[in-house]
Amino acid sequence: MTYIEEYKEGNKFFGIYLCKSKQVLKTKAGKTYYSLLLQDKTGIIDAKVWELHNGIDDFDSMDFIMTDGMVTTFQGSRQVNVSRIRKAQEGEYDPAEYIPASKYDRDAMYQELKAIVATIQEPHLKTLAEKYFVNDTKFIREFKEHSAAKSVHHGFVGGLLQHTLAVTKICGFYAENYEILDRDLLITAALFHDIGKMWEISQFPSNEYTDEGQLLGHIFLGAELIGKEAEQIPGFPKKLAAELRHCILAHHGELEYGSPKKPAIAEAIALYFADNADAKFETLTEIYDKADATTEWLGYHRLMESNIRQSSGYVQKKRK
Repeated sequence: MTYIEEYKEGNKFFGIYLCKSKQVLKTKAGKTYYSLLLQDKTGIIDAKVWELHNGIDDFDSMDFIMTDGMVTTFQGSRQVNVSRIRKAQEGEYDPAEYIPASKYDRDAMYQELKAIVATIQEPHLKTLAEKYFVNDTKFIREFKEHSAAKSVHHGFVGGLLQHTLAVTKICGFYAENYEILDRDLLITAALFHDIGKMWEISQFPSNEYTDEGQLLGHIFLGAELIGKEAEQIPGFPKKLAAELRHCILAHHGELEYGSPKKPAIAEAIALYFADNADAKFETLTEIYDKADATTEWLGYHRLMESNIRQSSGYVQKKRK
């Protein structure tokens, strides 16, 4: 099969892809058309079915569909004009080809995270971290598979593990260089900062917001979990539990970014910086990975609030 990332403008678009979403819309003239998002393990592409005729079979979101069309561009992004569709039959496709996954080995990442858990000294924080990241095999299995986002960054199998490990390592660096930081508190906060995404976002292949995610969000879900778990650990200091929950509640840094509290302690500030740094660098990584090696300026990106350019050194490396 030809992967989505390989298509260029003018290419024939042909193969089986996962229909991530399907919307039935109307043009300004009142003509019905379909707006689709098609997915494989390399990414997602926008697609339109402008002409509904006998060559367009019935299908729904989350169906695997055989698609025939042409790749065009619209407002600087690739788009597929689809001419024919039929539902694919079992045996025609391998589901693993349609689920994006971390480029890093998940077992190796988990072992690295587990080794960091072992360095926590404060007994109550250590008990809390070990309960989930060492002793709960069901949680560990699901955590290793989960994404960290629907689309913005780390939106792939293993994304939550990859992001959590990166943030925890950055926090470890901060703790080594700034003595005002309580390392055990910061590391534990990093481990649990996005834990609520386990319930905010469903598993692949849907990878959609759950009812809990829509109504409550991962920040509240994570802080609530920590509050309940701390109460179950004998002698867990109330002030320490409050500080840990505060780090989770404040890790987006600003009220307008979804944090119900702004950071009030050094550990919360450090966690916010680490989380934001990894999110930004992964976003840039995903942008660069999709960009042509001959293109330096990549256009305005909403999340970065800037016109994005690949550095000349990075472009040279890609061209080799």
